[in-house]
Amino acid sequence: MQTKSTNPRLLLRIRLGILFFIVALVVSGVTAFPVETELHSLMASRDQMPGWLSAFITKAYEGISITNRQYPMLAYGDDWLAFAHIVIAMAFIGPLRDPVRNIWVIEWAMLACIAIIPLALIAGPIRSIPFYWQCIDCSFGIFGIIPLWIVRRWIKKLSSANAS
Repeated sequence: MQTKSTNPRLLLRIRLGILFFIVALVVSGVTAFPVETELHSLMASRDQMPGWLSAFITKAYEGISITNRQYPMLAYGDDWLAFAHIVIAMAFIGPLRDPVRNIWVIEWAMLACIAIIPLALIAGPIRSIPFYWQCIDCSFGIFGIIPLWIVRRWIKKLSSANAS
């Protein structure tokens, strides 16, 4: 069953917001497949980077390339990470079809965005991830929650309009 709307423009905005989030999830996921290639590309522009970033990119590239040569099966973890992003994106098909009934998916995703922050700040130091990179990881939660919060507000507005 799909949401019947008294405000088709609002429903379209909601669906476009959800589609934006789906695309962002899929794109951020599939970038996990070619990590070594991506880092290799970044290596070419190290001279334009601040020293601390250049050093981190170099260390990450060396770690990934050595690991991929000697233990290629470990890259399978990145494949599963990419797959998980795609599967999570599929969960948004419900809110895309019926946003009012499936608002819980949006709220669940907002909680997941919040959970990124403690994960990055706890696991980051354990895995020797520099603090500035932990901040970049935290930004995914911060920037992810913004469109979700907007979409949630629109869904609440749509729900109220449909109830009247």
